[in-house]
Amino acid sequence: MLESYSVSLPKKSRQGDSLTSKNLTAQSAHLNYAVLPIDDQIDFLGWLMDRIIINGDDYGLNEHCSKAIALAFAEGLITDTTMMATGEYFDEALILAREQGFADKIGIHLSLTEGLPLTEDIKSCSAFVENGRFRHGNNRLDLPLSADEEAAVYGELTAQVEKLLRAGVEITHADSHHYIHTAVYLASVAARVCREHGILKIRLTKNIAVQKGASTPVKENFNYWIRSQGFRTTDYFGSLRDIGSSEIPDNCEILVHPDFDKNGVLIDRTGMQDGFPTGKKLPDLQRERNAELTGYKYL
Repeated sequence: MLESYSVSLPKKSRQGDSLTSKNLTAQSAHLNYAVLPIDDQIDFLGWLMDRIIINGDDYGLNEHCSKAIALAFAEGLITDTTMMATGEYFDEALILAREQGFADKIGIHLSLTEGLPLTEDIKSCSAFVENGRFRHGNNRLDLPLSADEEAAVYGELTAQVEKLLRAGVEITHADSHHYIHTAVYLASVAARVCREHGILKIRLTKNIAVQKGASTPVKENFNYWIRSQGFRTTDYFGSLRDIGSSEIPDNCEILVHPDFDKNGVLIDRTGMQDGFPTGKKLPDLQRERNAELTGYKYL
């Protein structure tokens, strides 16, 4: 039997939505509705409240960051993660996600800048690969690709997506290592691969920040372009450092890199020192900032 209960309507509505357009008024004191399956409850309540996605990047890259992401899920500090098909901890991370119950919250973290390449064609591209591994933090991404390089990139990104799919991951969304999917000469290739595999939710480039240069015409153009291609996105995207102490806007994705520092504290990794991750303790935004958490599967 379905039960009913009351929720208070907030005075503000999500941008573009009107309570009155749905025969409701912002002055309504309560709204009774049946207790629905949890996914439907989240969809409904998300319409009423600000939605915040917190994505833990680099799942599968290595053991320590993968276990940190699992702990962040267990403590309710993140809502989603994106997985690297090129990571050294890929197989173990899959098992961990299934054991810990977040296998349905995994997107793909496309990479051409770290990890082990999957295809022979990309391995022959010296601009991307050296000694059998991707060049870390490759800065060549702003240069045009030759026809052979573009074909190799397409093949490699396709292989990465299909590796997750073969492993049984229902990919919820896409983003990338070092933002390669937003690079001028790679964006169309990454978008093509995602579209061909039915991945229609994708990360913006940063458009909310207090850091200098975090919002530029090039980034704004990418955000406009990716939406024009039919992809669904949040309205805002940035890291914890970008947001700082500012109010977190509605429909925002926050990027974090869960990891453990040398003392075993769960942090948002922002650097490395003496071989150990460094950064501030990963915050509980739901409690500390009164944020309402959702996830890409509900976008």
